[in-house]
Amino acid sequence: MRVLVVEDEPKMAGLLRRGLTEEGYTVEMATAGGPALEWARGGGFDVVVLDVMLPGLSGFEVCRRLRSHQVWVPVLMLTARDGIRDRVTGLDGGADDYLTKPFHLDELLARLRALARRGPVARPTVLSAGDLRLDPASRRCWRGHVEIELTSKEYLLLETLLRRPGAVLTRDVLVEHCWDFAEQPRSNVVDVHVRALREKIDRKFGVAAVETVRGAGYRLRADGGRPTP
Repeated sequence: MRVLVVEDEPKMAGLLRRGLTEEGYTVEMATAGGPALEWARGGGFDVVVLDVMLPGLSGFEVCRRLRSHQVWVPVLMLTARDGIRDRVTGLDGGADDYLTKPFHLDELLARLRALARRGPVARPTVLSAGDLRLDPASRRCWRGHVEIELTSKEYLLLETLLRRPGAVLTRDVLVEHCWDFAEQPRSNVVDVHVRALREKIDRKFGVAAVETVRGAGYRLRADGGRPTP
């Protein structure tokens, strides 16, 4: 597997190169956003490991520009800041996964294997399930032609569910994606916010898109709660 690693900190770059090479990966290195963008646009990589903080273009901007040029190579972003804002910015910009520094090499390798198995996947700029739509760029949501106002947590929950329609997401997964570690959410916080989200996107429209999977978590129906006749 051919990997482009974009990391400007020499010690971290050396560790990544050595660790990946020892696992049999072919590794190319870049230390700034501009060259990384050109290398990645040239193709030939199975996955890109992209640091957020880079000279010139940030990792966020590199990822956004790749997607705007229809380059769908899987991107794993590295960040030293474990915050919801960074994660949302990266995912909205087209990243496929993220990893917070410091991390264990085994976890990085596992995530790279998962991304490589999936391969390049073109993603729509607007997430949708049936007539339920969400635009990550503008953070706006609609059911049909009716715009729905969401709180920040409701937005994050819906975005997480819409990125995996039909999949069952546990409460732990939803907390990981939608709450900052420093917030220390209560055990029932997911259920409270899901109820509020359902009220806005489902009950007011007489549909049921967000399903409770007893003993497991929640699932967003791929048809948005309106089955095809």
